[in-house]
Amino acid sequence: MPILALADQIRERTARVREEISRAAKRAGRDEKGVRLVVVTKTHPPESLLAAIEAGTRRLGENYAEEAVAKMQALQARQSLPGDLEWHMIGHVQSRKADLVAQNFSVLHSLDSLKLASRLNRFASEQGRVLPVLLEVNVGGEQSKFGYPASTPVNVVNLAREVEQILQFSALKICGLMTMPPFFEDGEPARPYFRALRTLRDDLSRRFPVIAWDELSMGTSADFAVAVEEGATLVRVGTAIMGPRPARGEPA
Repeated sequence: MPILALADQIRERTARVREEISRAAKRAGRDEKGVRLVVVTKTHPPESLLAAIEAGTRRLGENYAEEAVAKMQALQARQSLPGDLEWHMIGHVQSRKADLVAQNFSVLHSLDSLKLASRLNRFASEQGRVLPVLLEVNVGGEQSKFGYPASTPVNVVNLAREVEQILQFSALKICGLMTMPPFFEDGEPARPYFRALRTLRDDLSRRFPVIAWDELSMGTSADFAVAVEEGATLVRVGTAIMGPRPARGEPA
């Protein structure tokens, strides 16, 4: 599909998502300006990202560091990109790829270990920058999910100990929390998980008042409206805006 035609589709879908965010914010008595949209573009080709940018997208969410950096390079080779474009790493990061994240991304949503934090701090320091990070929390206790366990009081104590150590890293700035609840066809069953993340954030803000804890990254295409009602400041929406995504390695 031509880029401009795809951009029109993405623009229309984005408008629908933003309207739903607005309605959800009003139901919760929130200002919709407090919710920022991250358009998830993982596995989509550079042409689709160009269309999204043409449609007004300024926050792109990627799951795989090497794939994302290749897209960045491809886009830069084609045209100058908007100066306010943000690249958000939202997927699990192997510690051996910490350099790619520290060098290329605006923010990391998925910090989940002290080992990764140490390497990110090292590479961000070498770049002369401070990398904003969110701590990924596994509030559902699912074995298949990454993130700090946080479903028991002992888990929370252990997380607090990690936070104390991460605070020693001068090139990292903790900004909040992220979670990915179990998948449900309808958003309502995800509500307790979003509420649990908000409660955990409130607990950590009391323990560590030096940290702002402004950000709650939660909510995807299936449940972002409920996430907004429960306090999300960053929602990660892919399919509802970009359409079905090709599998990794599948021709677009």
